[in-house]
Amino acid sequence: MIKMHNINKTFRVARRNAGMREAIKSLFQKQYDVIHALNDISFTIDEGEMVGYIGPNGAGKSSTIKIMSGILTPDSGECIINGLIPWKNRIEYVREIGVVFGQRSQLWWDLPVADSFRLLKDIYQISEKKYRENVETLSSLLNIETIIKTPARQLSLGQRMRCEIAASLIHSPKILFLDEPTIGLDAVSKIAVRNFIQDINRQYHTTVILTTHDMQDIEALTKRILLIGKGRILLDGELETLKKEYSQNKRITIDYQRGSFMPCQGLAIETHHPGRIIVSVNTDVLSVSSAISHLSVHAEVTDIAIQGATAEEIIISLYEEHHI
Repeated sequence: MIKMHNINKTFRVARRNAGMREAIKSLFQKQYDVIHALNDISFTIDEGEMVGYIGPNGAGKSSTIKIMSGILTPDSGECIINGLIPWKNRIEYVREIGVVFGQRSQLWWDLPVADSFRLLKDIYQISEKKYRENVETLSSLLNIETIIKTPARQLSLGQRMRCEIAASLIHSPKILFLDEPTIGLDAVSKIAVRNFIQDINRQYHTTVILTTHDMQDIEALTKRILLIGKGRILLDGELETLKKEYSQNKRITIDYQRGSFMPCQGLAIETHHPGRIIVSVNTDVLSVSSAISHLSVHAEVTDIAIQGATAEEIIISLYEEHHI
């Protein structure tokens, strides 16, 4: 489905110091820095996969997405998606992809959303029957039936983002690129968007590549993650495997009525307030059951909650491990 092999991309960025003298000087002699955005990026993604593409700001995520969507041409390397080269077979290729950039809109600002959908129908040359079926299905799944007659500028951010996703899927693409699709959304809108993405992947086997800083999106939608840093792929693996690898520390929250607690080897107290204590357990040293037994000896426990490392904590650990 998607094959990236040794993709490289550099950018020349103009630099100058502050001040009028430097501004005048730059008119005659510009100075540039060469930024290596992507260095030998290689990976494959199978049809129907949902992959989280993560990394810090400036790591190269958006540059990769733009190359895969045909917006940018790499300096070197091979990118073949559904048998096509995105930047060479652009007209044929864009019929098979949908792209959502969280901070950019493909809706016409002053037109009702329905008119934007109609324009996209003509751009993609969708038949009237297929168009009506798609609009009806997307409107129902995304709950936008009552707002598509409203101009995009009058919609809330959550409403507009749901319409953006519908617009990207109006032509039934096989691949969906999502770049920060839930940025700025409230909790209800985020859940609605996540549920919709899961539905289209399950029903239509749509391949989804998700780039985001929201680890809850990654945890809710993807099983596999690609970690990019400084323009290189640093890790490619299953999220559950990473959780097991980085979850030797368990966090135990205990509610109690009376008693006292003492730390021991492998157990550290994080916070302690009257009636509640939170401890961290290194399972390489002390098992969870032994830790609970130790904590229960001198206190009347009313409730216990055990939590492993969250996706966010795992990603922070990965950033620290790879120095990015």
